[in-house]
Amino acid sequence: MGQNLALNIAEKGFPISVYNRSTSKVDETVERAKKEGDLPLYGFHDPESFVKSIQKPRVIIMLVKAGSPVDQTIKTLSAYLEKGDCIIDGGNEWYENTERREKAMAELGLLYLGMGVSGGEEGARNGPSMMPGGSLEAFKYIEDILLKVAAQVPGSGPCVTYIGKGGSGNFVKMVHNGIEYGDMQLIAEAYDVLKSVGKLSNEELHSVFAEWNKGELLSFLIEITADIFGIKDDKGEGYLVDKVLDKTGMKGTGKWTVQQAADLSVAAPTIASSLDARFLSGLKEERVEAAKVFKAGGFGDILTGQVVDKKQLIDDVRQALYASKICSYAQGMNLIRAKSIEKGWDLKLGELARIWKGGCIIRAVFLDWIKKAYDRNPDLANLLVDPEFSKEIIERQSAWRRVVCLAINSGISTPGMSSSLAYFDTYRRGRLPANLVQAQRDYFGAHTYERVDVEGSFHTEWFKIARQCKN
Repeated sequence: MGQNLALNIAEKGFPISVYNRSTSKVDETVERAKKEGDLPLYGFHDPESFVKSIQKPRVIIMLVKAGSPVDQTIKTLSAYLEKGDCIIDGGNEWYENTERREKAMAELGLLYLGMGVSGGEEGARNGPSMMPGGSLEAFKYIEDILLKVAAQVPGSGPCVTYIGKGGSGNFVKMVHNGIEYGDMQLIAEAYDVLKSVGKLSNEELHSVFAEWNKGELLSFLIEITADIFGIKDDKGEGYLVDKVLDKTGMKGTGKWTVQQAADLSVAAPTIASSLDARFLSGLKEERVEAAKVFKAGGFGDILTGQVVDKKQLIDDVRQALYASKICSYAQGMNLIRAKSIEKGWDLKLGELARIWKGGCIIRAVFLDWIKKAYDRNPDLANLLVDPEFSKEIIERQSAWRRVVCLAINSGISTPGMSSSLAYFDTYRRGRLPANLVQAQRDYFGAHTYERVDVEGSFHTEWFKIARQCKN
């Protein structure tokens, strides 16, 4: 990814020096630069000559593994840096680490940015979405480069903006990845229902997802999903997707997102369920044994007896997927807003939606509608109550409920769609059974409660009254 971003910068006409501890990677990058148009890219095999080759004030972009490798790289480079130079961390780093490093660098007279970069290797080469946060002065050093290197969306502009102070850039990228977890899980559930209940073949799935990519679901993830269903196995019969082991990996940003949601008391059930689904997928051996146990008890992988109209099912799943997606993004945006308020970052949610429209993994036409929602009302409490999105949800809720019910009756887990529906149903109700939970808390722990008819805080001796009633 670092190599591709360097080539992207050089291709835009900015001379760039590159350094890696592995000299072969440096040489490979220089060779690629020559092949791809004799680009102004220069390789160095030691940190001192690398740093000294850069025009002052120097700007260095790091793309290394988060955590201690970042600290070690900073230590190595800072030995040769001078006051006014700038370091940018382009990795997926925990935002508090970025804030710690920014303060440490400031004491040395150096500037520091934590910049989320989304789009994978392809995005890095041809135009990523970038989320720089930290020193505004540091951002100004590199703004001209980032504006040209970022993905360009016609009518919307470069997919980069100064996010805000401190670790805001890393935090926003973290939540972006959490939303990405939710998106991928929802798409996987749509696939499962269509394949397991609808009995769609890979050829049909390819056609369905390709068609969906022409409408409201148009997005990078839907596009690549359609591609995946069309790829044959080069090592045997059939399609490659069916040979892929059903265990999902992760690098931690989804877990961080869920932890932050809990810390900030922000409900993010769709994102949390996608994380749980990855945990459960990792229990492959246990799941295989459990399948044997329950098959002996009369359960197959899928319960039989469901007769479905395939055309109707495809349309229902499309609508359920879109409605669930709205809930997932609403949760992510609410999390960003809560953190922004806590930290005083003053983040602009509409602007974040804008820079995610191109280059990044969650890029989708849908993000344009999110931007418009926040343009209409920057203080929007929740995407669900935006006039346009509420209309979309209302129109799709019957199909959404049909899909979730069908999945449950068929023995198929749809944690993302189900938790999205539960989020919607909870949020839209003026009164919840939380009154009983609060009464229970007061009963066993004297936690007190409020009343709907009288101001103040109250405690009742529930146990004494209940015992008197029993006597």
